[in-house]
Amino acid sequence: QVQLVESGGGPVQSGGSLRLSCAASENIFNFNTMAWYRQAPGDERELVASINNGGFTKYSDSVKGRSIIFRDGAENTVWLQMNSLSPDDTAVYYCNAQNLSRMYWGQGTQVTVSS
Repeated sequence: QVQLVESGGGPVQSGGSLRLSCAASENIFNFNTMAWYRQAPGDERELVASINNGGFTKYSDSVKGRSIIFRDGAENTVWLQMNSLSPDDTAVYYCNAQNLSRMYWGQGTQVTVSS
């Protein structure tokens, strides 16, 4: 059973930064894509950023230009660096791993941005 463990969330003031980490229980290159999603209260879960095996990255318009997704295969970890945070970034952030047949989720980490 694949396990994804997120950390790095917490309270932060508007304009601040956070680095979220996702530690996988197996080689992250076993997955086609690693990604971060987020879900705010009352909203649907949305894709924030993704990185595929080739290193190609994608970002949602809401975080593009102020966030970076990166990984370290030796540590089986994917990070999401988020800068210039605003209250609109408040959400539970979930790590996601996908291969051709399955999708895996972490338990989520809460990010709360205060104005």
